[in-house]
Amino acid sequence: MNPLAGLRAATAARRAAGLGRTLRPRTPDDGGLLDLASNDYLGLARDPRLAEAAVEAVRAWGTGSTGSRLVTGSTLLHQELEGKLAAFCGAAGALVFSSGYLANLAAVATLGRGGLVVSGAGNHASIVDACRLARARVVVTPRADVAAVEKALAGREEERAVVVTDALFSVEGDLAPVAELSEVAARHAALLVVDEAHSLGVVGEHGRGVVHSTGLFRESHIVRTVTLSKALGSQGGAVLGEPEVIETLVDTGRSFIFDTGLAPASVAAASAAVDILLHQPELPRRARLRAGELARAVRELGLETSEPAGAVVPVVLGAPGTAVLAAAACAELGVRVGCFRPPSVPDGRSCLRLTARANLSSDDLAVIRHALTAVAEVKVRA
Repeated sequence: MNPLAGLRAATAARRAAGLGRTLRPRTPDDGGLLDLASNDYLGLARDPRLAEAAVEAVRAWGTGSTGSRLVTGSTLLHQELEGKLAAFCGAAGALVFSSGYLANLAAVATLGRGGLVVSGAGNHASIVDACRLARARVVVTPRADVAAVEKALAGREEERAVVVTDALFSVEGDLAPVAELSEVAARHAALLVVDEAHSLGVVGEHGRGVVHSTGLFRESHIVRTVTLSKALGSQGGAVLGEPEVIETLVDTGRSFIFDTGLAPASVAAASAAVDILLHQPELPRRARLRAGELARAVRELGLETSEPAGAVVPVVLGAPGTAVLAAAACAELGVRVGCFRPPSVPDGRSCLRLTARANLSSDDLAVIRHALTAVAEVKVRA
């Protein structure tokens, strides 16, 4: 039997169900489309200040980090960025990784190893994979269900426990009950890992994130993971936490020890983005304002959405095929949007994901409203 026959059959079945995926390489100007699909929430990915910082780093350090962080992959730039991130977020320390995905793998799989990991349904795929790698007993609780988390912790026999949650859910756009989860975790001597990927740079004063905005940044049992590739317009990720956490990850975190360090250009760009946030606190506010305007436009057309806490605005359409057709209709009218289908979202909750940017203009909003009108028409026909 041909070993590829099963793969071909599975691919055909996915495409028949509207779940096939296609790579669509974009040009520098993205074919003239207005971007509502990327995670460039503050519009910094093309900011000349980030580009210049990256170019200077390449000239000084070369194009790659040349090795793992524990060999040759740590530079003075990495050290400077870790200090800036820790100070900016009010954390005791920070450790930079080559992606936010790997930062989550390290934090959850390392800190939860051999114990109990309590993870909420709807957490990012990197958290799901980290739970599998932790070799721990994993309890998946309903999304944002604090009582279920407490029940899981109260009945544990393991010495160590970790609770993990997204801070701002990446599709729904709402916040997790971080304060309540923190209280429960502390009462049961558990660590709380909060993934701030979609909240850093957007939520709170200067965009310092959910943990900081709720006044929990001094709590030693809270560990934060962040990405540098969304609001900060660069690449990479980091873990923020107490010295014991950072030391444990450096000594035993497999996705830190065995991965090549983040390239100097990306480190320098992220560092420049932190500086911009310190001096331009209006950027996070503007991104949240634009998200609110997008959500109102969606609701005015009778489409389902949620009240955004950050920059993410979902448009729930139901069937995968409907979401694909709606995304295509938006592209025809000059707007690129995200299209989320299972397994990225539950069955029956396929949606478009609009991501607001701080630099969206009033003219941009007019174009977006026109595209959303077409989405409403697709929904009616479905």
